[in-house]
Parts: sequence; C-alpha cells; structure tokens
Amino acid sequence: MVTPAAPPKRITVAISGASGAVYGVRLLQRLRGQAEVQTHLVVSEAGWLNVQQELDLPRAEVEALADVVYPVRDIGSTIASGSFPCDGMVIAPCSMRTLAAVALGLSDNLITRAADVMLKERRRLILMVRETPLNLAHLRNMTRVTEMGGIIFPPVPGFYQRPQTIEEMVGHTVSRVLDVLGLPQADAVRWNGLPVFPHAD
Repeated sequence: MVTPAAPPKRITVAISGASGAVYGVRLLQRLRGQAEVQTHLVVSEAGWLNVQQELDLPRAEVEALADVVYPVRDIGSTIASGSFPCDGMVIAPCSMRTLAAVALGLSDNLITRAADVMLKERRRLILMVRETPLNLAHLRNMTRVTEMGGIIFPPVPGFYQRPQTIEEMVGHTVSRVLDVLGLPQADAVRWNGLPVFPHAD
C-alpha cells in the first residue's frame, strides 16, 4: 500500500511599502528551494516601487519565485478565506501603515485581509516591521497585534556571527524567520556559544 504524500506547507509572503524589500525577496528565494513548501505572494503597489528602487528587480523575476501570485486588490482570492489552509504568513517588510491596518482589523486590501484571516484562524503570522524611531502609535499597534497572537519580528541584524556583507546579515535574519515558521534549514548558521578561555591562577 502506497502512503499518500503529505500536502505541501502553504506559506504566504507579503511585501508592503516599507524599506527592506530584500527580506521578502530573500525569503521567497529560500522557500523556493524547499520542495515541501508552496508559496503564495502578494505585493502592495508601494512594495513594487521598493522592489524596483532598492533591488532593481523586474516584477516578473520576483513573481517567478512564488508558486501563486495575487494582485493586492484581489480580496476574493483563496488566501482571503479561512477555509483555505495556510501554515503561515510573513509580511516582509511590514510598513507602519500595514501594521496599523492589521492591528485594527481593517482588511482593506489582500495583505491585511490575509493577515486578519491568519489571526482569526489562530495561525502563524509574522510581521517584519520596519521603522525607526518608533512613536507611541507604532508601539501600541505592535502590542495589539501581539495580543491577538501575531509575532512582531523587526529585521534587526545580529552581529555576534560577525557578518562581513549585507547579504550575510539579511540571510541570518531570514533564517530566524524560517525558524519561527518551523521550517527545516540544513545550512543555517547556529550560535555555539562563546569560546571557553582558561582562567589565570
């Protein structure tokens, strides 16, 4: 008797208009290499502007990284419904406007509607919020999303691995996001602790 193959994990990747489009693109690239993952992509109008401005990537090249692509105004798509199984969603990067819409449950485009679905269905939602300094509205909106079960994940680089390039810093952050999604990473760089130095007598 042949055991049926497990269905792929469905991950929604959204790119909003904050600076840091590289995080969403790199996440798509990493997920593309996992055969057991099916990616669903939605990008805001401002998100596409940042992809062009920051990365000089044509839209078709980014869309080719995903299995399914949706227009941001297509609120009748599959990911807008809780009946569509989805294992996780990452907004990378997440603008303060998108954060506010998620925090208030506005569902005014497909990104915020899909995020609302993740929260109401108690599924994993990660917001890579990108802004500094933060005002009180930003902080309160982060608190609201956290209280609803979302995960606030600012793309703050870690320097303990002594990264030599921007690519290494971005890659480390994306690896941490994949950890939070519970996806395997055979090549992830892990912290093994500080070296033990002998004590002088």
